[in-house]
Amino acid sequence: MFVDSLETLRKRRSAKWRTYPDDVLPMGVAELDCSLAPAVTAALRAAVEAADTGYSAAQPELGAAVAGFAARRWGWEVDPAAVTAVTDVGVGVVELLRMLTRPADTVVISPPVYPPFFDWPPEAGVQLREVPLTAEYRLDLPALEAAFAAHPAVYILCNPHNPVGRVHTPDELAALVRLAKLYGVTIISDEIHSPLVLPGARFTPMLTVPGAAEVTVSLMSASKAFNLAGLKCAAIVTGGAAMAALVERFPPDIRWRTGHLGVVATVAAFTDGDAWLDDLLAELDARRGQLGEQLRTRLPKITWTPPEATYLAWLDCRALGEDNEPREMFLSRARVGLEPGTRFGARGAGFVRLNFGTSADILDEATARMASATDR
Repeated sequence: MFVDSLETLRKRRSAKWRTYPDDVLPMGVAELDCSLAPAVTAALRAAVEAADTGYSAAQPELGAAVAGFAARRWGWEVDPAAVTAVTDVGVGVVELLRMLTRPADTVVISPPVYPPFFDWPPEAGVQLREVPLTAEYRLDLPALEAAFAAHPAVYILCNPHNPVGRVHTPDELAALVRLAKLYGVTIISDEIHSPLVLPGARFTPMLTVPGAAEVTVSLMSASKAFNLAGLKCAAIVTGGAAMAALVERFPPDIRWRTGHLGVVATVAAFTDGDAWLDDLLAELDARRGQLGEQLRTRLPKITWTPPEATYLAWLDCRALGEDNEPREMFLSRARVGLEPGTRFGARGAGFVRLNFGTSADILDEATARMASATDR
């Protein structure tokens, strides 16, 4: 499944493989070093061979595919008609913010979090308020209540949470819904990593929480789990009339901005990709265990909480004493490219994010290089 050869991977032209010179192992950008699911390859090949490369017409296939996947994986009953295609999760969030906010409004997020969370509210013309996760990377519910009491318009939830890999519990999500209803806050739930919950944890779709449908809009995509980010397709899912009416107010041209091949690939992934995804999760579980062992034996000053979801590791490097810029040290001394923790918020100083969605050999090479750099 994973491509072992760096020579093969370096033929790719995506951002991960064009960011650094060839002597750098790129371990930052969240792209998988794997082959595509056979069902996705077949669907794309058939579309190209048929010159089926026109404008996107996502329904009814996308809604049916999302509903089938949600039912099989999580027991979540989704109305196919409640699924709306958008270009990607980020575009969907910004369009929702434009519907839900006015210029003086505030949007709340919980860092450390995926860097675009900091950019989406300003893009929509509203203010940002940060309510960080707790030291254990849990939602800080008392602090969120204090923030919600000031009546922000929206809270953007990352579920599962990137970069720390936390899978929020049903009780935490129920408490969040209670606060949202009490203070009149709408929740936008970014669930892009939901197919990537690893053994030992269970994902709770936000819209399965009692009462959430009244105050929540969810977004999901096949892009992270099936490595389809460049094909541009995500899905907004609603569970109640008020939220559905919100999506119906989107500008009409939104439908044309989704990639047709993205829809083709997403439908194939969500319909026929389960076995491939199960194999991927088993491999990612093995890489998670490998990384934990190599951190213990090679990089004992680096600490982490093994993620419950995603293929991303949030590494605490503050004990290395590198002036809170370990990313630069690993790049210059080890030629390993990582994401700097400060991209995920101020509390990320001294941290890096490492992508372990790669082969055992490449991960082994990366940690060996990092260990060599710290030995200096």
